[in-house]
Amino acid sequence: MTVDMLKIEVADNIATLTMNRPEKRNAMCDELLGEIDAFFRAPPADVKAVVMTGTAGHYCSGLDLSEHVARDAEGTMRHSRGWHEVMQRVRFGGLPVVSAMFGAVIGGGLELASSTHVRIAEPSTIFQLPEGRRGIFVGGGASVNVGRILGADRMVEMMLTGRKYGAEEGLRLGLTHYAVGEGEAIAKAQELARKIASNAPLSNYIMIQALSRIEDMSKTDGLFTESLCAALTQTSPDALEGLAAFLEKREPTFR
Repeated sequence: MTVDMLKIEVADNIATLTMNRPEKRNAMCDELLGEIDAFFRAPPADVKAVVMTGTAGHYCSGLDLSEHVARDAEGTMRHSRGWHEVMQRVRFGGLPVVSAMFGAVIGGGLELASSTHVRIAEPSTIFQLPEGRRGIFVGGGASVNVGRILGADRMVEMMLTGRKYGAEEGLRLGLTHYAVGEGEAIAKAQELARKIASNAPLSNYIMIQALSRIEDMSKTDGLFTESLCAALTQTSPDALEGLAAFLEKREPTFR
């Protein structure tokens, strides 16, 4: 019997993606990465937000080294760039993604989590980038995405030493946005996903597309881009509905 490596459940406009390799602590292999990619390439039309999580007590323990394929330099670079493509699709695909994390969030698992927009961690969560202890280097986007969160100085120390951070330390450093009790991450993620899904779709899309890019721009270019984003959102039908709902003291009904 074939077991889906990625379980997909859709309810109330929320898709819950559960990485399902319990015997491997949900380690990432090419097949699982491909299933994640396939979802974000063509998500169901009615989905407005996504919850990403794992199973059997772990989010994702990183690249499955037991399935390591020997590659030359070109092959390794192409494989890394394939990871980047998937992580960018998660980050900029247009759907808000909430990570419900517990257990291992290690290596490629942290690269995946840092590509999502909202992160929630239970007390069992372990954040780690152990590549330096294995004689390799990150290849799935950590140097950019995790580096933005931690800063280069702290990330160098984390990789050199193989240091592990827990949920509370991760909260302080920005690796997670919420630290919750044991068994509470998925419920919190669903709650936040529903809240996010109730926003105007265009506003969500613009926030996902613009803010990370503005961070890479000069201040003057960033301010100009902000004005363009404001012009797009504030002249939309949803903006008129949002203003009317505020004035009429009711919840807005967006498209």
